[in-house]
Amino acid sequence: MELSGWGRYPRIKGQLHEPRDEAALAALLQADTPVIARGLGRSYGDSAVAAQTVSMRHFDRMIDFDPDSGQLVAEAGVSLAGIIDAFLPRGWFPSVTPGTKFVTLGGAIAADVHGKNHHSEGAFSAFTDWFDLMGADGRVIRCSRDANAELFANTFGGMGLTGIILRAAIRLRRIESGWIRQTMIPARNLDEALEAFDETMDATYCVAWIDCLGTGDNLGRSLVMTGEHARPDELPPERRARPFDTPRHRDIPFPFDLPGFVLNPYTVRAFNALYYRMGARKAGDGLVDWDSYFYPLDAVQHWNRLYGRRGFMQFQCALPLEGGDTGLRRLLEAIARSGAASFLAVLKRFGPQTGPVSFPMEGYTLALDFPMNRRSLALMPELDRITIEHGGRLYLAKDSRMSRETLRQTDPRWSEFTRMRHEAGLDRRFASAQSQRLGL
Repeated sequence: MELSGWGRYPRIKGQLHEPRDEAALAALLQADTPVIARGLGRSYGDSAVAAQTVSMRHFDRMIDFDPDSGQLVAEAGVSLAGIIDAFLPRGWFPSVTPGTKFVTLGGAIAADVHGKNHHSEGAFSAFTDWFDLMGADGRVIRCSRDANAELFANTFGGMGLTGIILRAAIRLRRIESGWIRQTMIPARNLDEALEAFDETMDATYCVAWIDCLGTGDNLGRSLVMTGEHARPDELPPERRARPFDTPRHRDIPFPFDLPGFVLNPYTVRAFNALYYRMGARKAGDGLVDWDSYFYPLDAVQHWNRLYGRRGFMQFQCALPLEGGDTGLRRLLEAIARSGAASFLAVLKRFGPQTGPVSFPMEGYTLALDFPMNRRSLALMPELDRITIEHGGRLYLAKDSRMSRETLRQTDPRWSEFTRMRHEAGLDRRFASAQSQRLGL
């Protein structure tokens, strides 16, 4: 069958296996062809597809929960959506979450996902106590900060290339309501946006939508949104008795692929201008339900069809704090100059770097979606060069087209990771289309 990531590019032909227990999973490792584990397919490119792909959808049980510490033990195929459904009404929420709740526990560890709170609390690894990993020989070992510590560290951000995650213990966050106290800060340009980040470093959550087609005085105009979990006494009186009752969002179907001509510089520029004006009207403090704040795109089923049959690619880089503002400015200037259409553009501040191959570094991260077309493909090498010149790196969970040379120039840490994989024999049992493309 043909598989792809969320960006629907590239499409890889291969076999999809769906083992139901550990014995069946271990048997797959006896074949000559390496395998890669796959959760819900929300990595954007080819990091969870291969000639032999292993679906973890049957490993979907929650095993244990400690209400004193908030530690949840669950299998790797459990999704954040499932965790929220089960635990939000009891006053618990994922400590770190990416921009979609449709990601599995195993996928969150493999990508060491980050959220709107990396600047204040770190990535998913900061709240993971241990996981059980099936290695190249089919044996299962427990990895933690104290046991098999090197393998534990390299699995976060290792994109499934250190083994197959079976189950894990993570710590949830205690919350008092299902509402977020949001502050909306309109920023007329990039300087104002970065100033807003500096002034809100004590906020738990902070993220910015950024207009990547703004030019001149409007270069980098943004809507910066901070957030805190609201207490019951901060809710309207009519909601205080049932603080976890939030509006149930009806999923918006998107049943067809948009024609490629719909997303163009003119339509995206008009959308961005309207979106900024609407956001600016909401400036100041307000209450937002958890689903709208963390997962606005999840409300649109199959939103990846917005980009048409050819799919899309995401460019996401991290730039260091020193000189990062200059790098961001050059990236935005290049995008605006090219006219490449991206209306899903996000800017965040990162905290300190952790882990041998985890993506975040202290500084900024810029993520942009581009339709798969000639204009976008022509722009990518220039964005890569700017990232390299400013000491940045690219996110493998979003990558679908980076070259080996670009990876070596942006992130030399992967050389040691590749050596470790080879010496442990992991490269003969675990490989994705992405790892083969990048020589990992």
